[in-house]
Amino acid sequence: MALILQLIDDMHGFMDKYGDPRTNPWFLMSSPFPTLVICLSYVYLVKVLGPRFMENRKPYELKNLLIAYNFLQVLFSAWLFYEIAASGWFTGRYSFQCQPVDHSKHPQTMRMVHACWWYYFSKFTEFFDTIFFVLRKKFDHVSTLHVIHHGVMPMSVWFGVKFTPGGHSTFFGLLNTFVHIIMYSYYMLAAMGPHMRKYLWWKKYLTSLQMVQFIGIMVHAFQLLFIECDYPRAFVWWIGMHAVMFFFLFKDFYNQSYSKPKVRASSPAPVQTEVPVLKAKEYSNGVVRNGYSNGVGNGVRARTVLPASN
Repeated sequence: MALILQLIDDMHGFMDKYGDPRTNPWFLMSSPFPTLVICLSYVYLVKVLGPRFMENRKPYELKNLLIAYNFLQVLFSAWLFYEIAASGWFTGRYSFQCQPVDHSKHPQTMRMVHACWWYYFSKFTEFFDTIFFVLRKKFDHVSTLHVIHHGVMPMSVWFGVKFTPGGHSTFFGLLNTFVHIIMYSYYMLAAMGPHMRKYLWWKKYLTSLQMVQFIGIMVHAFQLLFIECDYPRAFVWWIGMHAVMFFFLFKDFYNQSYSKPKVRASSPAPVQTEVPVLKAKEYSNGVVRNGYSNGVGNGVRARTVLPASN
């Protein structure tokens, strides 16, 4: 126990020495442990505690809440995109090839530092995507991809805000918030009900956009392995490998959802009757199937084929 406490103390000493002094006193930034505990609690909640709580309960109807939540996420993502762009990337102050971290307290620089913290905070608000799935008893929506994507991001972004708030790595946030504007707009429309289904033909391309995003992040990060830039090489690998991991996870989902041929079974002398069957599935953060948004269905009706009576 004494050894563990000594290691924790040494780690905090390292954080204080090399962490950015501008963000160190901010909420949740002095130590990585609060963020780690929140992330682990999220995983336990959505994979264990939540399903147990809902086991003998009916699914909650959350239509209006989901519409409001997704609308607020659209606004939040749009504001973050604007802040990251207006404090650096769209002002001419930032270079897309190499952008070191500015450690000054210039007003424009501090605007970017604050945007980085709010981007970190937004990763916690996205936990509600999964919580709504659980409350709707859509447990199969809580996939490995979904939980990894949501559970890893707060911890990953914490290190960026702690050590490099601003500079090259904020390109990740610029692309990600842009994608989230489109993504949560889709979820909001899908949550409104079946009458919006005709406007949601582009669900397949949402996953494609996510993959394009990760390719852009990979190229932007890994270019620093071949040019001289005053930016920590460790964060080049950290950001780049995250993009690689998520790209292949999303690619695997895309192949399973959209690339595999559908096999239809034959039936003798069928008589067709219609019964309402909820078959739709959808995952948040661009992982979408057949019109479910944060646990809200689009009213799919499936045809059931029955044998003819004699």
